Amino acid sequence: MPIRIYKPTSPARRQTSVDTFGDITLKRPERHLIKIKKKQGGRNATGRITVRHQGGGAKQYYRLIDYRRTKYDIPATVEAIEYDPNRYARIALIKYADGEKAYMIAPVGLKIGDQVISSKKPTEFANGNRMPLEHMPLGSLIYDIEIEPGKGAQLVRSAGSAAKLMAVEGNYANIKMPSGEVRLISIKSLASIGQVSNPDAMHIRIGKAGRNRHLGIRPSVRGKAMNPNDHPHGGGEGVNPIGLKAPKTPWGKKALGVKTRKKNKYSNKFIISRRKKR
Repeated sequence: MPIRIYKPTSPARRQTSVDTFGDITLKRPERHLIKIKKKQGGRNATGRITVRHQGGGAKQYYRLIDYRRTKYDIPATVEAIEYDPNRYARIALIKYADGEKAYMIAPVGLKIGDQVISSKKPTEFANGNRMPLEHMPLGSLIYDIEIEPGKGAQLVRSAGSAAKLMAVEGNYANIKMPSGEVRLISIKSLASIGQVSNPDAMHIRIGKAGRNRHLGIRPSVRGKAMNPNDHPHGGGEGVNPIGLKAPKTPWGKKALGVKTRKKNKYSNKFIISRRKKR
């Protein structure tokens, strides 16, 4: 996916880059595979803001993506590569041999006319094909990984990401995640072959505040610019430091460098090595 950089006709345009959408082959989504996406503005059922900095944004339809792909051993043909406003990755419209259509997250290199298949048996090692980890060769790049067999893809779904199959030992496979973490996943879990499409998405620069508003992101105010009763960093005359040993959230909890993972989380036993600190 090429990225377009404009001539600097204004201060905002100087910093802005956009997607060319050159890989998109169909503009309108499949009608029966979308639903209305309601906006909550960060508010809960009682109307209180529980997630800050949300609101507004362009109207979007949610694409119903098939993360399970349970139509086993039925080949499907790729009919279109589409844009999805809910993610940076591209999605592929596939049509099964029995006529049913579905959406899947497209891997790099998938084209119109290609055939993909999902199976619990060993199948062809090709982009977009889906099979259990036990049937994949070591060193494979994979995405759309199930944490538990039959639960549907939950891991490695963002644009440009890919995990690596490191080893298979007993009932578990060693998977190296995009973050560098190595964890155990059941060999019966399904995964798709390839790397998630649109790897250049990480290089897009928003450039100006208005584009963030279109994405539904409202402005955030620095704690230092607030009053003492609104934030622990607030108050003081002129430009002052926060006056604390460590930064805090508006609610008084430490904000940076604090471990948030529960000590007794059920999945701790499946993590062989944690990701490297950056």
